[in-house]
Amino acid sequence: MADNKSILLVEDNPDDEELTIRTLKKHHILNDVIVVRDGSEALDYLFGEGEYAKRDLNVMPVIVMLDIKLPKVNGLEVLRRIRADERTKWLPVVILTSSDEERDLIESYKLGANSYVRKPVDFIQFQQAVEQLALYWALLNEVPKGH
Repeated sequence: MADNKSILLVEDNPDDEELTIRTLKKHHILNDVIVVRDGSEALDYLFGEGEYAKRDLNVMPVIVMLDIKLPKVNGLEVLRRIRADERTKWLPVVILTSSDEERDLIESYKLGANSYVRKPVDFIQFQQAVEQLALYWALLNEVPKGH
């Protein structure tokens, strides 16, 4: 894809991480994928803190694929902080989770998620979901300039 726009994958399950990355490559979605494994690391990456203190904050991912059930800081809190900050409030965030809790779905949208997708347990369905999400959010979706 154009412009080397990255995808931020916030995922603590190594199997889902590997499958997501393999699916993107298989379908020629060539964006760099930055993987962080907990909510705290996601926030550090997005806001240039901790080990990411020297990261160029003018370069944001084109999409955040965010799990809800994360160590340290859960995905809903990560989403809350993304939407509360001027630098990231317009950043597309797709919740990609195995949670089947209705309250997680409702809270995600209340906090400003752009989409909520339950991870299919089936391997093929999971691949199809990741492919469709990436194609839409990383290639077709447009955000306001300078945001």
